[in-house]
Amino acid sequence: MMKRRIVAGVAALGIALSLAACSAGGRASTDSSGSSDSNKGALVGVAMPTKVSERWIKDGNAVKSDLEKAGYKVDLEYADNKIPQQVQQVSNMITKGAKVLIVASIDGGSLSDQLDAAAKAGIKVISYDRLLTGNKNVDYYVSFDNEKVGVDQANSLLTGLGVLDADGKKTGEKGPFNIEVFAGSLDDNNASFFFNGAMKTLKPYLDDGTLKIGSGQDQLSQAATQQWDPATAKARMQNLIAKSYSGGTTLNGVLSPYDGMSIGIISALQGAGYGTSDRPLPTITGQDAEAASVKSIIAGQQYSTIYKDTRKLAKQSATMAEDLLSGKKPEVNDTKTYDNKVKVVPTFLFQPTVVTKDNYKEILVDSGYYTEADLK
Repeated sequence: MMKRRIVAGVAALGIALSLAACSAGGRASTDSSGSSDSNKGALVGVAMPTKVSERWIKDGNAVKSDLEKAGYKVDLEYADNKIPQQVQQVSNMITKGAKVLIVASIDGGSLSDQLDAAAKAGIKVISYDRLLTGNKNVDYYVSFDNEKVGVDQANSLLTGLGVLDADGKKTGEKGPFNIEVFAGSLDDNNASFFFNGAMKTLKPYLDDGTLKIGSGQDQLSQAATQQWDPATAKARMQNLIAKSYSGGTTLNGVLSPYDGMSIGIISALQGAGYGTSDRPLPTITGQDAEAASVKSIIAGQQYSTIYKDTRKLAKQSATMAEDLLSGKKPEVNDTKTYDNKVKVVPTFLFQPTVVTKDNYKEILVDSGYYTEADLK
């Protein structure tokens, strides 16, 4: 009898252990696959700053397309350059249950509460092209080498003025050339990278007198343009012309950090009599290879733009999101440069390309970024 009780007890214990093991095994399987299986078809929030700029429309559509092709749902929102609107949009994405946020901010420091809420909910955040600042809950950053953008803009200005040749070598041209410098919006972390990269490149030529900033406005705070607004850039250019170039002094070059601003600057210059055979437009730079500015380059008005292939940027951010949703560690290639005032954010950087009238077809049309018809 005692032997039968022992055997029965052992059997019962064995069944109990077996059931416990099955139960534990089931939970372990669910937990281990939760980061991938449970995220299939997950919602990804994509917050873009505005539709005013052509490039952000391209970015948003490309990110959405890449994510949807991978089987994810996408909530794509544009904030009309209104900070409260973007704050509300990101908050709504969190409420809707987004698993990853991809955010191109209007003001890099304005979303701190939303970043905290995202972290509390276990939502990963990818900062898109504009670095989110002042908060530790920024997981990754995808962008272009922003200081090099400024360097390239400055070098293209020097090339357009004839100070450098097409290979970037000094020609011996000493000028002096009168230039003015513009910068982006102070609430965009990229603006300082662009400006500092450009001014560092121009400094030797300013120091030796090859270049002269006629207005004397050579500081970021003086050159900044709120929200990168073309109308604001136009108004500043009009003021600069009136104050520094109304006595017959000719303006030879303008460092502009963005195509939309370049269009406004050109409009102001044309209104002041530039753009004729007797008084040609200055050498004017830009950024983003927007169709209107590429057409302007082809027409011989704007000299150059910086091309940033948003298809690559979008694809990389979508790949990062996919990796995060499947429990993988996203690839980065810079872990030192982008300090958001709280942490250095792991970053994947792409390299920019200078586009002029001489190479626009090869760079923009042959790559499929534009068709010839787009640029007519």
